[in-house]
Amino acid sequence: MEIDPVALTRELVRCPSVTPDAGAALERCARTLEPAGFACIRLEFASAGPRVPNLVATVGEGRPHLVLNGHLDVVPPGDPARWSVPPFEGVVRDGRLFGRGAADMKSGVAAMIAAVAHHLARRGLPRGRLSLFLTGDEEGPSIDGSARLVAWAIERGMPPDACLVGEPTSRERLGDLAKIGRRGSLTGRLVVRGRQGHTAYPQRADNAAHRLVQILAALLALRLDEGTPWFEPSTLQIASIDIGNPASNVIPGEARAVFNIRFNDRHSGAGLERRLRALLDSLGGDVALETSIGAEPFRTEEGPLTATLAEAVEAVTGLRPRFDTSGGTSDARFFAPHCPVVEFGLPGPTLHQTDEHVAIADIEGLARIYATFLDRFFPA
Repeated sequence: MEIDPVALTRELVRCPSVTPDAGAALERCARTLEPAGFACIRLEFASAGPRVPNLVATVGEGRPHLVLNGHLDVVPPGDPARWSVPPFEGVVRDGRLFGRGAADMKSGVAAMIAAVAHHLARRGLPRGRLSLFLTGDEEGPSIDGSARLVAWAIERGMPPDACLVGEPTSRERLGDLAKIGRRGSLTGRLVVRGRQGHTAYPQRADNAAHRLVQILAALLALRLDEGTPWFEPSTLQIASIDIGNPASNVIPGEARAVFNIRFNDRHSGAGLERRLRALLDSLGGDVALETSIGAEPFRTEEGPLTATLAEAVEAVTGLRPRFDTSGGTSDARFFAPHCPVVEFGLPGPTLHQTDEHVAIADIEGLARIYATFLDRFFPA
């Protein structure tokens, strides 16, 4: 059974799957995978709010268990009038396919599906288990998607032994970059309380905004580290400062701020939180800090999985991909505690942008890379 990855990408783009409403796109994948021999299991979870649809498609049994992971949910398109084409029509123009999700990452999912169908048609059942874990919760809270699918698989005695995530990782050309790790992410929310008063009588008040500025200056002065061989230096960025004071003659009694730290493997989320609280304690005042850890840093050691991918990329493109750990978080973090994981996909310079698009030739090339990877991972 042969599947055209470009035609499938267009069909998936035509499903307006703004997170977490990816049910129609996931169902389209199931209708394609079932005739190819996959058992498709629809799973929904709702621990974080609206019900999130997910799909597990699996064939074969035993080990090794290779998981191909991707997401079908997309970010909102913004004002459609700013697009040169309708964002959910999958328009092909000048050798490129346009639409929300074309780069991130419906083309990657379509290429995976085309590759697994091609592999099974030529090689038959794998010596082990081959699964696709497809989710509708990567662009959202990322609670009821891949994280739940990994736990579900482990509970049923089918833990992943290796994972390939189809995120758009290539930079200038298809095949030039793959990711073997990601930084961690910690978000901090500060509330500073003082005493409200009149700006003409500051001695009778305690300006919460002044205290907040001092705290933020101390946070920005933190030198977290100098980086590591595989990770760039950890960084702290202030995301918002909120006083909520409409009057120029009132000293605010409360001030808030949100900041985010992207941290490398010299730190853990818990360790950073302890360091932040110690700093706040040293500064004094009525300050509350709430933290949430979106991800811990991870890195996959180079080994059989990365070598197999690199060989497949080179066989198709002539390029040997460089491995790095740049960028934000991805669903790879949910597989990393359980198995080696590598991310590889299309160039994505327009992802999340108006007129998001990918090259037709790159979609076709990516499907060939994934098929070559499968042939090498599951040798005849």
